[in-house]
Amino acid sequence: MSVETDINVFTLNCWGIPGVSRNRKIRMNAIAEELALGKYDIVCLQEVWSENDFIHIKKLTHNVLPYSHYFYSGVFGSGVCIFSRYIIENVFFHQWPVNGYIHKLHHGDWFGGKGIGLCRVKCKGISINIYSAHLHAEYNRGNDEYMAHRVLQAFDMSQFISMTSTNADIGILGGDLNTEPGDLSYRIILHNAQLQDSFLQAQQVSADCVGTNESHRNSYTDKKLCLQKPAGNRIDYVMYKSRPGIEVQCLKYQFPLPEQVPHQNFSYSDHEGLQVSLRVVKTSNVSEDAAVNKAEYMNALQESGAVCTAALARLKQDKQSYWLYSVALFLTLLCTIGSETPFSYFKTYNIIRIIVTIMLCYTIFMAGIWNRIEENAVLTGKLGIEVVHSNLADSNSDISYS
Repeated sequence: MSVETDINVFTLNCWGIPGVSRNRKIRMNAIAEELALGKYDIVCLQEVWSENDFIHIKKLTHNVLPYSHYFYSGVFGSGVCIFSRYIIENVFFHQWPVNGYIHKLHHGDWFGGKGIGLCRVKCKGISINIYSAHLHAEYNRGNDEYMAHRVLQAFDMSQFISMTSTNADIGILGGDLNTEPGDLSYRIILHNAQLQDSFLQAQQVSADCVGTNESHRNSYTDKKLCLQKPAGNRIDYVMYKSRPGIEVQCLKYQFPLPEQVPHQNFSYSDHEGLQVSLRVVKTSNVSEDAAVNKAEYMNALQESGAVCTAALARLKQDKQSYWLYSVALFLTLLCTIGSETPFSYFKTYNIIRIIVTIMLCYTIFMAGIWNRIEENAVLTGKLGIEVVHSNLADSNSDISYS
């Protein structure tokens, strides 16, 4: 005897940065009105940076999505929240150990305190782990200075999902993962957490539902990017996994939002909203776990280890550079203090001393504290990757000898 349950999942990066994101208030209200229509059972949102926006969405959707949780983190909050038709029984948030740089103010990822939020719910006796996540942005694909951070976040997230989903019937991940299909981070997430990509598994995929960011259908996409890659980039996902005895069928994959907010000339966000319709079948038959391509899995882990090794080497060079800058700035400061200052240049000398002192404090902080924090975080991730890779290699050896 089998029991079927249909679940509609929605995920969206809302691009809700106060003072930066254009048309934020109108768009947030439109997103809330869309969610209030009652078409979705589980909603994963990212970049809801304003608590007032979360409260507004919560108020408008209360009748159809009565349970919700916002994950506070970092300076401005994680931006990650979950809305559910089902009672939320438990929650947990895990912040990424590496998440950009404090001095990269124009990027701002560090201040956001990104991570992965978990809400556990039950639907008709089926235990569901809902994960909403946001990984570090990719600002320059040709010269990606944050690749190591994002790879480590992908490994961290896949470990988190793998270890927290053991007692759940199914796990559902929705979020802006800032990685495209085939990328190293994408492969790590799929293999290490044993997740299924709903786009690849869907029985029905609506036309023109490929790129979730920078696509031609979005009003906020730069026109030059539209000409280069009209379909855009698929970096937002709904992924899922299930335990033996639970079958999950992906019935439909679609973009449910209109191209523009009603009565406006702009889109709901700079990302596309994604809806996935899942059918969960609970049977008495216990099937075997889905086969894992161990060769691809091990290759992805090896590549990740190499990325970490390169990152550690770069950090060592950066530390040496920061200490050299510190010595040079300290000597410069000594020269300005030890020399007699002409009265006419007194103010200028003081300004120079202040600037050099600030720069000296910055280089010492980067060399002695920040560099060490990042080095330890990268090393922790690298050692974890090596443990998983070693276990896979040992299991392959056992199979070959048996």
